[in-house]
Amino acid sequence: MTPASTNVFTEFLDDYFAECDEHLTAMRRNLLTLESLAQQERVDVSLLDELFRSLHTIKGLSGMVGLAEAEQLAHLMESILRALRRHQLDLSDEAVDALILGTRTLEQVIATRQTRQPLPDIAPAIKQLEAITGPLPDLPPSPEETPTAATETRLPLPRESGPPAFTLREGERAWLFQFTPARALAERGISVDSIRTRLQEIGQIVHAAPRIQDGGKVTFEFLVTTDADDSTFTPWQEDGLTWAPYEPPPPTPAATGLKAVPTPSIGPPNVVRVDLTRVDDLMQTIGDLVISRARLEDTLTSLARHVPAAQQRQLQEINQALERQLRSLREGVMRLRMVPLGEIFERMKFVVRDLARERRQEINLALSGQETEIDKLVVERMLDPLLHLVRNAVSHGLEPAEERLAQGKPAEGTIALRAATAGDSVIIEIEDDGRGIDRERVAEQARAQGLLDAEAPLDDPTLLDILCTTGFSTRRQADRASGRGVGLDVVKKTVEELGGSLALDTEVGRGTRFTIRLPLTLAIVDALIVSVGGQRFAVPLPSVREVIEARPKDVTVLGNEDEMLSYHGDVLPLIRLAARFGLQEQFERAFYVLVAAHGAKAAGIVVDRILGQREIVVRAISDPLIQVPGIAGATELGDGRPLLIINPAVLIGSRR
Repeated sequence: MTPASTNVFTEFLDDYFAECDEHLTAMRRNLLTLESLAQQERVDVSLLDELFRSLHTIKGLSGMVGLAEAEQLAHLMESILRALRRHQLDLSDEAVDALILGTRTLEQVIATRQTRQPLPDIAPAIKQLEAITGPLPDLPPSPEETPTAATETRLPLPRESGPPAFTLREGERAWLFQFTPARALAERGISVDSIRTRLQEIGQIVHAAPRIQDGGKVTFEFLVTTDADDSTFTPWQEDGLTWAPYEPPPPTPAATGLKAVPTPSIGPPNVVRVDLTRVDDLMQTIGDLVISRARLEDTLTSLARHVPAAQQRQLQEINQALERQLRSLREGVMRLRMVPLGEIFERMKFVVRDLARERRQEINLALSGQETEIDKLVVERMLDPLLHLVRNAVSHGLEPAEERLAQGKPAEGTIALRAATAGDSVIIEIEDDGRGIDRERVAEQARAQGLLDAEAPLDDPTLLDILCTTGFSTRRQADRASGRGVGLDVVKKTVEELGGSLALDTEVGRGTRFTIRLPLTLAIVDALIVSVGGQRFAVPLPSVREVIEARPKDVTVLGNEDEMLSYHGDVLPLIRLAARFGLQEQFERAFYVLVAAHGAKAAGIVVDRILGQREIVVRAISDPLIQVPGIAGATELGDGRPLLIINPAVLIGSRR
């Protein structure tokens, strides 16, 4: 492959993965709808058409990037859908199962190509798909499968792609080739990949792009410079290839009075795909601006006594305007990073479907709040934890149908997956209406492992801490879905690393609910700046419920040296940051308590002074040698002095 064509396809890969992800998401949704229609005499043709278009696009794009395994899977799945559309095949459970397995395998193939991992074994999916299609009677090809005859008109490239830059050497000409995949061609081994190889052999590919025509048909365009005579590729007409001399478009439409009608490109014209790393780089720059503005504010404060009042007011107005504009810019960039949680909620439908079929159990997955948006980074990190919780709800939560009926419950179990925004946080709930968690059994196992004192009560927070202990499980025999103790330590760790909290509520015979509270974003947050032992710390404002002032005489010390404070008719346990980090408290008469919560637990974090509220840039601490429980990261306020960022959820969760 020439260097120019290598660059073209390298740049195309990112678009390929993004495009496939969109089509796979639509396919998962449509296949579940299709499954609900199985065994019906008539199926909505528009549903089959939408699935066919998604597969047709994935097949063509996979051929473009040379991913033959994905192309083969998509082709076989197309065959099933085509047979369904032509009423050659009945919509059976077996057909839907084969399509779903093919989709899952297709997703794995594309994902491993993206992560450069070994490709999965596609043989089981191929075997199941071929068992469904079998020998089908020959029918005339449909219009979208008929190769187009060659034409002699001079074809410009679509205007939206712009004229590519290239130089013709002596004796070379530029040709625009167009190839439309078709079933008949694929059966002869002719695909986008093979066509691309042919064109590379006769010259240099300087531009390549897929185009969607009317009806969802995909055409692939190649701009090739070559010194080969057109008689070289005349026989290729029979292989679905058309060509014409390439003529660059005129400079502007207005110059000739002609209207250019662009060929529709993949994706809506008002959508621009941006690599998330570019958005991260932009957010990094905004973070630097936040720090610079903080430095400016400190400088203005120090110069206040030396500047006339009129000029000082003007400078403050400029500073405040800059703060508003910077906050608006930050919020705008953050909106670019926000994606709906429905992206991973939809994946849970496939998970529950597979587990329900494996266990021969009826399960209803109730989704709500799919439109709730959260940082893309948080979504990616939370996919595996949510998978753990949903699988555990099936494995440990829901009883078999006969057991549910004996208890007066419906035979069908329900798992609810909910999401909602609460201020600067998002709350995700995973709830089942199953048997609940057997506290006595957990307590027995925990005491045997030394995780629970003989007389200690087992409330929900303590129960959660035990279940999240690495290696703890009450399940004697592992299965595909695993027990609640398997993976819950990973769930808790991931949530806390994201600055969130995990809570548990369970009742025997009624069910179990896990509640996850996460910040909407991780990059820039409002925080309280506090002082403890002469050191400054930042505490994210969304983590703080209330700030109260207290005096030493207000504190009650229990026999185990735990400190409590009277709070709204109840008691509030205290956590002294000075004692936690080996500092010397420096308050004289009164101190301040930051009331925070971790699930059902609440505690007061004791600090010497409140220095103010600032917008901070969160910098993660990645070095494991200096990571400390309760520290979420570091920041600076513009004076060059670092501040540690407190994670109240971890401090409270680690308190026994």
